Amino acid sequence: MGPSVWQKNPNSFFPITLLRTGLIFSLMLGSSPLLAQADKSTSAAAAIELQGRSADASMPTNGQAPAVLAIGNISGTVLDVTGAPLPRAQVSLTREATTPPQVTPTAEDGHFSFTNVAPGPFELSIVLMGFKTKTVSGTLPTTEGYQAPAITLELAPVVTYVSVRLTTEEIAEEQIKQQEQQRLLAVIPNFYASYVADAAPMTPKQKFKLASKLVIDPSSFVIAGIIAGGQQANDSFPGYGQGAAGYARRFGAAYGDFLIGTYISNAILPSILKQDPRYFYKGTGTTKSRILYAISRSVMTKGDNGHRQPGYSGILGSLAAGGISNLYYPEGSRHGFSTTVNNTLIGIGTSAGVNILQEFVFRKLTPKTPTGDHPTT
Repeated sequence: MGPSVWQKNPNSFFPITLLRTGLIFSLMLGSSPLLAQADKSTSAAAAIELQGRSADASMPTNGQAPAVLAIGNISGTVLDVTGAPLPRAQVSLTREATTPPQVTPTAEDGHFSFTNVAPGPFELSIVLMGFKTKTVSGTLPTTEGYQAPAITLELAPVVTYVSVRLTTEEIAEEQIKQQEQQRLLAVIPNFYASYVADAAPMTPKQKFKLASKLVIDPSSFVIAGIIAGGQQANDSFPGYGQGAAGYARRFGAAYGDFLIGTYISNAILPSILKQDPRYFYKGTGTTKSRILYAISRSVMTKGDNGHRQPGYSGILGSLAAGGISNLYYPEGSRHGFSTTVNNTLIGIGTSAGVNILQEFVFRKLTPKTPTGDHPTT
């Protein structure tokens, strides 16, 4: 290898190296503005490309400008059936299930209006007290408002509630009608048995009416005829004689006893003393308690005030009827006071026996009784 420049001419190597270094530095200074200008050009081009993409994204696919959403108005008038305007009616506008309804009242002339309403289907509901609610449907176009045809409201039906309260007398009347349907074996009257424990008290008029219903019942004449026949067969009250005339007298006496006893014991004295002549069916409790109750009712009764009282009406009625019977029985068969008292006591015992039958037997033999209660054994 030959000698280098430095070896050949060591004195000229330094100037040459300095010259090369200056030349490279000059080139670097001259290229900096060019590089900066290139960077600016690149940034500007990128920005222009981004703006272009944004514009393309906002432009519809068909190349047309986007449509602006239109809004309109909905208006109308609310009238009654005569054509008169209805002010202060509440008009509700409903568009979609997720959109809360808009509400506005009608003006004095019945007019209403909704503004800034998006086009599409809608429903109007009109409410006014005293009128039927009405619903109207329609579609708001995109190019114009919607003027609803005149909306007519009909009067709502008037519902009147009447509270009817029966009086005590009216309640008693209905209960007596039920009692008048009660017949043993559907034949013999069982009018004086009440199967309603808290039955309303009867008025004097009702007590006389029920007594009259019993004494004129055909079965009463039949029973009197049977008693008269038995008396004639046994020649009871011989002063009446025999034959048809004797039978007629006995029949009259038997029916007279029944009629007088019924009116005095079941109508006259109960009206004066304000007592109830009916037997009130117990139907519950032990057999012993029911028997004792039935026996006690031969001397005790229920007052019109609902309280338990001594049965003055029945006891005094028996005494009075026995005394009156002396007026039409044959002289030799008339009863003195002691006999009348004895007959009254016998009547009380008979009443106790009938009451026991009422409690345990008669109701089962009576077809028409209040449906709310049922006989017990």
